Amino acid sequence: MPYGDEATIRRILDTHTWAVVGLSTNSHRAAYGVAAFLRQWGKRVVPVHPKAETVHGEPGYATLAEIPFPVDVVDVFVNSNQAGDIADQAVKIGAKAVWFQLDVIDEQAYQRVRDAGLDMVMDRCSAVELQRITMTGTGPGPA
Repeated sequence: MPYGDEATIRRILDTHTWAVVGLSTNSHRAAYGVAAFLRQWGKRVVPVHPKAETVHGEPGYATLAEIPFPVDVVDVFVNSNQAGDIADQAVKIGAKAVWFQLDVIDEQAYQRVRDAGLDMVMDRCSAVELQRITMTGTGPGPA
């Protein structure tokens, strides 16, 4: 089952401020590379990790609730068993969308987020989708 139609993916990718949950200074983790790619395309990437580390020049926060400004998308790089809680937090902070990365799957969380009126994509890579859409010439371009 696809978890995010083309229109939803495009709408989410056309936003600016992305809180990346699981982003740390560990350059060997997928979140680090995806965050760098998103930044290349003009996204503000806010690290969310228990260590609250500064990553790619952006100060980090230990939780979504600590971010003192609006967030468009919560991009989730944690295990599926933790993702539902993050999705609920995203709804609580007023995010516009939630994106669960590849292999991050929680169907109940997906439904809760959609029921709350947010856009949601699950089990897809935001960097891959951004690159795919931009290659068609109809998506957002680099900053």
